[in-house]
Amino acid sequence: MRLATATHGDGPRRIALVHGLSADGALWRGFTERVVAAGGATVTTVDLRGHGASDRSDVYTVDAFADDLVETLPAGLDLVVGHSLGGTVLERAVARLSPAHALYLDPGFHLPLPTAGLKGRLFWAAAPVTLTVAALAQKRRSRGRAPLGAADALLRDAARHRFDRRMTIGVFRDIAHHPAPVAAPAVPSTVVLSDDSAAVLPDATVGQLVGLGWDVRRLPGVGHDFWLEDADRTHAAVADLLVGDPVQP
Repeated sequence: MRLATATHGDGPRRIALVHGLSADGALWRGFTERVVAAGGATVTTVDLRGHGASDRSDVYTVDAFADDLVETLPAGLDLVVGHSLGGTVLERAVARLSPAHALYLDPGFHLPLPTAGLKGRLFWAAAPVTLTVAALAQKRRSRGRAPLGAADALLRDAARHRFDRRMTIGVFRDIAHHPAPVAAPAVPSTVVLSDDSAAVLPDATVGQLVGLGWDVRRLPGVGHDFWLEDADRTHAAVADLLVGDPVQP
């Protein structure tokens, strides 16, 4: 599926941004504005299938999302960024996209959800309830953080309204049962983790990735949507990856 995209800036360095579950490309607004203001970059945001302005589907698997990304984005970009589900999708597509660098923000590589035995069967049999309980627990852990600004809150609500909710359980099930391999990165890769990162990538796995050559950074004091919560600090944490000589297309 060819995805809906939006382009910002006109610099020679080519960067693409891939959002997470229930979001869309417009939610990158704060981060995109900072990248473009710094100069030298053209930023493309995509809406995954079932999100934003992209078409709906009867198939919502990580492999399908990844195939869409490869169909939509050119190979050989300077940097591709994926947040949460977008990070999972990017990991499946990155060898085919072959960017100069991949950046993963709290990627959903290994969800700590039961998948085997009686516990796993019971969890997924009652998934509408169990996933809601897990989401509420995560929300409680996020109490005390500053609310989103008015503009970003409106964009978030609009994205959720357009989001095809039919995919939710299936996407969580797919990622939980088919985690990203713990292996050396296919291209030079950086992972940036928030205070909530353990919900998508356990610390033990993070240690293994470091040993395999992944660049891992932490941004304390922010939650899973940290690029929305604090675009300035997020931009500063990866500023070195956003500049440099562009790859020749």
